[in-house]
Amino acid sequence: MALIRFLTALFTFIGVLASAFAVVLAVILMLRYPPILIAVGIACLLFNWVLKRLPKIR
Repeated sequence: MALIRFLTALFTFIGVLASAFAVVLAVILMLRYPPILIAVGIACLLFNWVLKRLPKIR
């Protein structure tokens, strides 16, 4: 049981590190190439618009 708990913690830690690296890499790319930043901004605005148009589920 301790081995399973250790492996779960290890893979969780590796996943957190990988996701943090991906976020940092994405930010660096957006700052280096402004069209990517514009595309991400437009995608966020479009996603926000779509969410507002969907009916609310309770």
